Amino acid sequence: MGKWYLEYEIQINRPGLLGDIASLLGMLRVNIIMINSVDGDYRDETDGGVRRGLLLKTEDDAQIARFELIASTMDMIQIKKIREPKLSDVLAVRHGRYLLKDADNDKTFRFLRSELGILVDFMAELFKEDGHKLIGVRGMPRVGKTESVVAASVCANKKWIFLSSTMIKQTIRKTLAGDEFSKDNIFILDGIVTRNETDERHLQLVREMMRMPAVKVVEHPDIFVQHSEYTIDDFDYIIELRTEQDQEITYEMMEKNHMMSNRGSMGGFNIFNL
Repeated sequence: MGKWYLEYEIQINRPGLLGDIASLLGMLRVNIIMINSVDGDYRDETDGGVRRGLLLKTEDDAQIARFELIASTMDMIQIKKIREPKLSDVLAVRHGRYLLKDADNDKTFRFLRSELGILVDFMAELFKEDGHKLIGVRGMPRVGKTESVVAASVCANKKWIFLSSTMIKQTIRKTLAGDEFSKDNIFILDGIVTRNETDERHLQLVREMMRMPAVKVVEHPDIFVQHSEYTIDDFDYIIELRTEQDQEITYEMMEKNHMMSNRGSMGGFNIFNL
């Protein structure tokens, strides 16, 4: 049984057009799983009309080819995409638009704080996939980076482990319990905290996690790769989260705040310093 993504652009809108498309698919024994209006792919610069995206399922993939042939004779719609659904297609149908990517880097995705629902859904789908995955998250303080990663872990039904963090107070893990060494967990670290840590036990733990076939999420990846064996090219995805579209992501103030916070907590006891 095959799954397909269909996207078409309406050329001549009229009442009952969607019903006709659905009826045609039904006669071809193609089931519609989900349907929604979809904003155009950011890579498609044509100024077209309204688009609809459909997730389809069929027991006979040849019926999809028959539908495409019939649709090519219809003046009312123009087929834009018929393919096995990518993650971006599934999310486009769910949320009504494609994810915004960096024009110069196809693995960098951009979100606004007002779009946290889409971001959480996107990361949750990535977390559900098996195997190694290294994800970097860029963003200024209090924009929702860590909260989004935790929420996505919950949606994916995964346990999250902080290796380093400043979410509540500074967290620096040096060891993990036996059941925490699992490829099914989501490992989260703060690149600024880890880069400035001098304890070799923490750094060794991070190296072990980086070698595990599991999902790792690194906040402030640009700082993390400084003076380390890793590079930005090692990341499978880079997520940028901003409060406003034109907000600049800088690190000077964040590093300064971390240094001040670190000095202020020297006398405190952290239950994660195991």
